[in-house]
Amino acid sequence: MADESKLLATIDRNDRERLQIAINEYKGKSYLDLRIFYTTDGGDSWRPTQKGVTVAPEGLETLRDAVEEAMKEFLAIE
Repeated sequence: MADESKLLATIDRNDRERLQIAINEYKGKSYLDLRIFYTTDGGDSWRPTQKGVTVAPEGLETLRDAVEEAMKEFLAIE
């Protein structure tokens, strides 16, 4: 994978913050990065915060299982 980020999804938190889900590379290894970004110019540019989580490929199955379980829980509430 190249040294550039591959943005997978964006979830708006409010007008000034969003969660970006991307595949990034660090020291030659690829990771899933879930990071809060912020804007101060009405959304023209977005900058990353230190708030975030990186998940190694080995942890993706566990993350997927947890998200699927959360979806079941929330759908049961509705």
